[in-house]
Parts: sequence; structure tokens; C-alpha cells
Amino acid sequence: MDFLTVKDLHHTYFTRTSATIALSDITLDVKEGEFVSFLGPSGCGKTTLLSIIAGLIEPTGGSVLLENKPIKTSQNDIGYMLQQDYLFPWKTIEENIQLGLKINGNLTNAKKEEASNLLKQMGLHHVEASYPKQLSGGMRQRVALVRTLATEPKLLMLDEPFSALDFQTKLKLEDHVSNTLKTFNKTAILVTHDIGEAIAMSDRIILFSPSPGRVHKTFIVPEELKTLPPFKARNHPLYTELFQNIWKELECIDEE
Repeated sequence: MDFLTVKDLHHTYFTRTSATIALSDITLDVKEGEFVSFLGPSGCGKTTLLSIIAGLIEPTGGSVLLENKPIKTSQNDIGYMLQQDYLFPWKTIEENIQLGLKINGNLTNAKKEEASNLLKQMGLHHVEASYPKQLSGGMRQRVALVRTLATEPKLLMLDEPFSALDFQTKLKLEDHVSNTLKTFNKTAILVTHDIGEAIAMSDRIILFSPSPGRVHKTFIVPEELKTLPPFKARNHPLYTELFQNIWKELECIDEE
């Protein structure tokens, strides 16, 4: 049984004067512990699909099942990490990472300690009493990841979480996030425009074509790359080969 199943999904945005088809006939699955990237040009519906999987948008048609249950009954099992960290500036880092636990009514002493330990594992020692403005962009994104993981979601949704960072910080954070998700055997879906990021972090890459959004092609990342940290994967010969293959497919999509 697949962990996440999306079947015959359609979505249309309606206004008073028009109807725009964002997604058409999307069928895919994600296995438990798998890291899958959604890649494609602007307008192919990647973020719309992510929002539907997260239960934030009701699709026009089709179904989304998490562990064989409708997604709307499983929203507490899903964590969402966005481009912006959305940390509350008036709260300390400790208060920020405990926020999800507090909202869910799970803020026990044991959970507080687990969140604090996770912060340390992310290389953020002695920042609990700090405020977000005192941290760099990369550190804030790591805090946002800790806040998300602290609630122990079964499925983690990553919507271009590194796009606002400088390249060096982005590469470092890719390694941090990848290592953390593998350590906790988390299932994750990443939405990105960055081919290199998708290859370096993923087990599988699903390429979408636009107008309306459809699954164009699926790429399996070679085992030799999956076993490497993202930074080292970028220097492997198979990385360059896969990058070129995906680039060619994107050019084909642009010409359609």
C-alpha cells in the first residue's frame, strides 16, 4: 500500500467571468520515507497540488489519500514549510518551536525537551532565548524546520523553502534538511524550480507541464546519488547527466 495516493485529480479556479484549469488528471503516489520533488515551469500547478495534498484546498475532482484515509481527516499528520519562515518576531526561538505543539495541545515537558534536542541536532546551540531578528536567514529556516518536525508530522511539505537564501547558505541548508529527514525517516514532498536542488535531495523527481498542469515525466534518482549528501551529490558525474536529461525535457515542454 502506498503512503500517499493522488488519483485522477483535477482542479479549476473559478471567477465570475472565467474558469481556469490549474491541474488535469494528476495521478501519482509517494512511498513512506521517500523524498519526492515536484519540478516544472511557472504555471504548472505545483503549489496548487501541494496545497491540495496538504488539505488547504478542496480539489474540483479526484482524491488524495494518506495511509488510505482522506487527506482532510489527516491534516494534523502534515507539516508545511514555506519560502518564508513565518517565525513570530515577539516570541523567543524556544517559544516559536513549541508553537505547533501548543496549538495541538501536546506541549508536555517531554515534548519540550524533544524540540530542544532537535534544535541542537540542527546545529543551533544556545539560541532558545534569542529572537528571530538575532538569527541569520539560514538559521531561521532551520528553526522553522524544527518547529514543523516537533509536531511529528507523517508527511512534510516543502514549498521552495531555500529560494530566498543566498547560494552558500542554501547548499548548507540542503545538507541539514536532507540529513534530518533521513535520520527521522520522514516522507517529504519538495516544490522547486531548481533542477539541481531536486536532483541533490530527491529519490524521485516528477516533472510537470503547464496549462493545465499535468505529469509530464518521472525521473528516478540513481542510488549512487541518493546515498550522498546533497553537496557531494552535486559533484558526481551522474548528477550532470541527470541534470542535462531534465533540462532537455524542460526545453521540450517550453516548445509545446
